[in-house]
Amino acid sequence: MSLPTRVQLIDVGPRDGLQNEKQPVPAAVKIGLVQRLQAAGLKEIEVTSFVSPKWVPQMADNTEVMAGLTRQPGVSYSVLVPNMKGFEAAVLSRPDEIVVFGAASELFSQKNINCSIAESIERFAPVVEAALKAGIRVRGAMSCTVGCPYEGEVAPERVGMLARLMKDIGVQRVDVADTIGTGTPLKVRRAIEATLPHFGIDAISGHFHDTYGQALANTYAALEMGVWNFQSSVAGLGGCPYAKGATGNVATEDVVYLLHGMGIDTGIDLDRLVDAGQYISDFLQRKPNSRAATALLNKRG
Repeated sequence: MSLPTRVQLIDVGPRDGLQNEKQPVPAAVKIGLVQRLQAAGLKEIEVTSFVSPKWVPQMADNTEVMAGLTRQPGVSYSVLVPNMKGFEAAVLSRPDEIVVFGAASELFSQKNINCSIAESIERFAPVVEAALKAGIRVRGAMSCTVGCPYEGEVAPERVGMLARLMKDIGVQRVDVADTIGTGTPLKVRRAIEATLPHFGIDAISGHFHDTYGQALANTYAALEMGVWNFQSSVAGLGGCPYAKGATGNVATEDVVYLLHGMGIDTGIDLDRLVDAGQYISDFLQRKPNSRAATALLNKRG
């Protein structure tokens, strides 16, 4: 077995992690979180989304947040866009990458974005084309690749179909996401295997939620397949408004602790990362949802 010697993490905390918070998080706090993440060594950060504030009020300050960043060379700042209108607003903020999204479940697609899978791809085709023309990279988030809150288990064939559709419109890399955290290593392997005919291993990232405590096991399973890019959320922030019972993304601190313990380089300073998680947790008035962070903070006394 040959594991990657280096892993790059995309921290999605500022966007995916905070989007469902009920209490308003000021732009200055979001900017402070991004600054702390990049200071800890994160090279990819999902900053915000350009969606209607009617649907996601927490992201209404997207332009302010992007404008307030002190960008570091070598750091990629990505934003999620739902349609052409969102892209037209996002492009003014100079993102390095945009994220479009689709589901491997028809019912989830309807509940999440009020359209079928095929319709969602049609909607994103001109967005992807415009982004590539503008020199902006494109990532496709594939949700519900192993389980759906409405349909139950998702067949690998559905994942392969979605990956093919995304490849056909020009998406450059994709996330294999266990949106509701019901995945196990075998299911995750099958979802990745279904993606591989359309995207090489270097263009696949893992995105795992920890609802059933399987996120680190699923990360390890993906590592065994050669995946070296993963998404995680500082302090374990996040969840899914359309997936009842789904808990947060796997904590970046826990993934980094795992990887460093395996001798895999991440370029991330774990102590500074824990401080970043404590920063946003203090604002939200809760403890970090990370066992590694909790243990390290207790050790500090």
